[in-house]
Amino acid sequence: MQKFTVHQGLVAPMDRDNVDTDAIIPKQFLKSIKRTGFGPNLFDEWRYLDPGYPGQDPASRKPNPDFVLNQPRYQGASILLARQNFGCGSSREHAPWAIEQYGFRALIAPSYADIFFNNCFKNGLLPIQLPEATVAQLFDECAAFPGYQLTIDLERQVVVKPQGEEIAFDVQPFRKYCLLNGFDDIGLTLRHKDKIQAYEAQRLATKPWLAHVM
Repeated sequence: MQKFTVHQGLVAPMDRDNVDTDAIIPKQFLKSIKRTGFGPNLFDEWRYLDPGYPGQDPASRKPNPDFVLNQPRYQGASILLARQNFGCGSSREHAPWAIEQYGFRALIAPSYADIFFNNCFKNGLLPIQLPEATVAQLFDECAAFPGYQLTIDLERQVVVKPQGEEIAFDVQPFRKYCLLNGFDDIGLTLRHKDKIQAYEAQRLATKPWLAHVM
């Protein structure tokens, strides 16, 4: 998992309440047995005017020019600004996969659905929760200033606005530790690789029949 320390990026505003996981990555794309390739279908039903299906060439699609992520000023955005209850609906882990694979590193919203919130941390995304009034002001500034960027410093737990103003945010210490070090659940386990290997060697030495392969 990619480490998250300090990130500066262009902000894209998703000005809708209650964006659910089926909107984030529609159900027809959940058939894949891989964990990759979901970025092109992020917000598929909103990004495109034609219906999407797995394996489709994105270059053949008809983009919706009115959708925020298709507007030139938000191309290359890596911070998604959202409204309340983002990520509600079914508990599909594909939602943070699609967001991360599109190119976003962080989200800012007043509130998130619990399972989606947890899944973000497990997949290298930083979901920041700020007061609704603060988020509303960020929406206003993003609309008013093309190229609006924010800097997110996870170690210091602050969002830094272009003029230098800092907004503090909370993050659970263990989740912060994992993001700073790039540890997903497998990475956390592999910290104990030497002990695991020593245990396996000792087990096979005392019970060699366990190594028998049919």
